[in-house]
Amino acid sequence: MVADPDRLGTIMGQLAGVSVVCWLMGGVDGESAADLHGTRLETLLERLVDTPVRGLVYEGAGPVDAQLLRSGARLVREAGRIWRMRVAVSALDPADRGAWLAEMHAAVAELLSAEC
Repeated sequence: MVADPDRLGTIMGQLAGVSVVCWLMGGVDGESAADLHGTRLETLLERLVDTPVRGLVYEGAGPVDAQLLRSGARLVREAGRIWRMRVAVSALDPADRGAWLAEMHAAVAELLSAEC
């Protein structure tokens, strides 16, 4: 089954055994961008509390409107504070593929190795 970020139920059903979610939506533009960096992201963060997921990496850079990315980053950091969830926000431009990929790997590794 393919998870569809426009339908959170398709994501939630795939989280058994998952420790870190990567919300890499910095390149998603168009009509759904506001939801993916706003209400949909916020709902996902709220629902993750009742799953085995203990961390989230948020792509906070890309061609999406900078205000949406800042808002999404704020939601992620707030969720981390409220629910004591490990979070990482990337501000690296995904156009630099090599550096971006290295940062994503490092962020996931850090979240997996961090102590609560």
